[in-house]
Amino acid sequence: MPDDAAAAAPLIKIDWSAFDRGRVQTVTHRLSDHPLLDPSQLVELGKRLEVVGRVRTHTNAVTAGTPFNHAPSLHPNKKSADETLRNIKDAAAWMSLLNVQTDDLYRTLVDEVLDSVKPDLDRVDPGMCYRGGWIFVTSPKTVTPFHMDHEHNFILQIRGKKRLYVWEPDDTIAVSDQARELFHHTRSRDLIVWREELRQLAHVFDLEPGMGAFMPTTSPHMVENGDGPSITASFTFYTDWTRRQKRLYRARARLRELGVSPPPIGSIPPLDSAIAAALLGLDGGKNLLRKALGRKVQATNSRYALALYS
Repeated sequence: MPDDAAAAAPLIKIDWSAFDRGRVQTVTHRLSDHPLLDPSQLVELGKRLEVVGRVRTHTNAVTAGTPFNHAPSLHPNKKSADETLRNIKDAAAWMSLLNVQTDDLYRTLVDEVLDSVKPDLDRVDPGMCYRGGWIFVTSPKTVTPFHMDHEHNFILQIRGKKRLYVWEPDDTIAVSDQARELFHHTRSRDLIVWREELRQLAHVFDLEPGMGAFMPTTSPHMVENGDGPSITASFTFYTDWTRRQKRLYRARARLRELGVSPPPIGSIPPLDSAIAAALLGLDGGKNLLRKALGRKVQATNSRYALALYS
């Protein structure tokens, strides 16, 4: 391919004619040779992020059923980011470089990737905001425990091989509505529990460099690394729709606290619209009051994700 044609090719290729913001989908990409994803560069990034507490790590003793939030404390990797990343083949460790958009250099990578899909995405799922980047460097035979996240996610395999299990974001067999409500309301993953029989219900992606997947907000997933070391990058973001979903789940969590069992999201669209509009107005009113009182207001539509959580 000529250089000018290569430069014009999309970094992430997806069938936009069949794209559904609420469904898991296959993607391909051309980031495997990106200089910022070279192992030597990731060592330097890891050293910078470790200083500010943006490295998450555990040993390969973790299983699919290990509680995701507690994996680092249950099975701590006591090696530094430098030592782990330089010797990842033999480190027996899983390491995530968190919120790489907070690094001046890697913010350019996050923008490069997400800007390349934004024009197409805006036509079907507008309002991209809260951009983030996460880079996973893992030893052979390590596992990412069963969990889910708030953001939309393009997960892209850069080096090595791994198997990705993903369930649809409205799969109530894998994760109950109540678990999703609690997750959005309090960020708790306590009701997200692994069961071996879930494997047969998942979308299974055997990822190699150049391959990936789109995982919508609250898509449960679990990852098993192959026989060699691996590098995987995730580029995450919110949209108007993900923020609306969050409000709807939060509202249902509050109703459960009052002893009311709410209908599933989507079962009564006019009710969803009324709840979403009411909560949007309520949140706006609360923010105005906070500003009037001189308190800090956390924007939910910032260009970049805030590095508050891991």
